[in-house]
Amino acid sequence: MIFRLLACVVFCIVFLLGLMLNTKAQFNDSIHHHIKYAATGIINRTKTARSFVVNNGVYFSMSKKNLSFNSNASYIYGRQGEKLTNNDFITGFNFDLYKNTRKLYYWGLANYTSSFSLNIINQFQAGIGPGYNLINNENGELVISDGILFEAGELQIDSINTKNYNTFRNSLRIKHRWVINNMLSWEGAHFWQPSLSQFDNYILRLSTNFNIKLQKWLSINAALTYNKITSTNRENLLITFGLTVEDYF
Repeated sequence: MIFRLLACVVFCIVFLLGLMLNTKAQFNDSIHHHIKYAATGIINRTKTARSFVVNNGVYFSMSKKNLSFNSNASYIYGRQGEKLTNNDFITGFNFDLYKNTRKLYYWGLANYTSSFSLNIINQFQAGIGPGYNLINNENGELVISDGILFEAGELQIDSINTKNYNTFRNSLRIKHRWVINNMLSWEGAHFWQPSLSQFDNYILRLSTNFNIKLQKWLSINAALTYNKITSTNRENLLITFGLTVEDYF
């Protein structure tokens, strides 16, 4: 019941933010949209064994002078022989206030995660905080942000037992993006989220992508993702290759 309620809250916030962006765009500056789809994976097949991991992600953003909105959804599925290794779904959104016009800005987010590889049955996060632009231009971005998250979820402790919990976390993020000659790009977002009540209970998320642009709308993509959650003593590391399709309008 709690996750249905949280999902309804997230939907309402997303709807209101989208309405706010479109309404303000009619009276002030223009609004810009960006949509991206990335399909990456690795397949390994020999005479005696077979393994594969596929990762599909969809990203959508709207931005104007003082407010930007970003949403994403990704699904990772993997098997090694007959054994399931990944069945992971992540979705969420975030918004930034004054990020494009000031060094100091404000952010908010909401995320939902279900991960077989990390023993997460359900996990919901929502929070707000400040951020600081060290670099923010067309060819480079370096941002540090911090804030407080509320987290509630259900974990798979072992093959039989599960655990429901909630906690507050500090969320430290470093985000970077670099573009070379409008053809090569390297970007990443890295999070460290310790619980405020138990410091050795933390989440570590590292994500880096490297893109080579083939066309304005098509790129070759290599991605590295690492996740660790100490409450289940689980971690995963994915290195995948594939294609990215995107459009600005």
